[in-house]
Amino acid sequence: MMSAVDFLAWVRGPMFNIALIIFIFGVIVRLLEMLLIGRKPDYSEARESAFAGGVRTIFRRFMPADTGTLQRSTTVIFAGYVFHIGFFIVLLLFVPHILLIKDTLGIQWAGLPTPIIDAATVMTLLALLVLLINRLVNPILRFLSTFQDYLIWLLVFLPVLTGYMAFHHFIQPYQLVLALHILSVELLMIVFPFTKLMHTFTLFFARWYNGAIAGRKGVKA
Repeated sequence: MMSAVDFLAWVRGPMFNIALIIFIFGVIVRLLEMLLIGRKPDYSEARESAFAGGVRTIFRRFMPADTGTLQRSTTVIFAGYVFHIGFFIVLLLFVPHILLIKDTLGIQWAGLPTPIIDAATVMTLLALLVLLINRLVNPILRFLSTFQDYLIWLLVFLPVLTGYMAFHHFIQPYQLVLALHILSVELLMIVFPFTKLMHTFTLFFARWYNGAIAGRKGVKA
């Protein structure tokens, strides 16, 4: 039977390499698919700048389209922002994560104090729970939700939860919960390119593209 130490060594070694290869290969393939689709040239006369329209749309989409949308979806919008900001704070500004990135890519930056990371982790977990509950109780969202939506939620929630548990030594032996944390991250890496999570890389491209088309036509996007 594999011990906790052996399990940790496996997820840190072979499993991490497998997950990293799938992640990089998948992201490259998905980006190439997007770039190679292309589009037909637009020979119509431009009414406004496509570039300005694209840039404007990137920033405009960060806010709800109107106050009515904000009033109807205040909880979802607020929880969504808390989740995204908190997740990236924990991912990119936690010192152990920065050291891992340094070992992998050779680059590093300053991290945040542990209490701030701890608070961001808790807020991220709470925001994810709020978003899940809202999806379950809202009949329209529940009807539109697919297996992929719940799978993505679980694969995002688990790394944050297990990381928090590992940092606070909630489970013994420590090697086991650390290994579970790393494995949950690797599972997220594997499914990332093939699910809606890919919007992390395509978000700004898509916004700029739609805004550029609208801007060229003189339409606000």
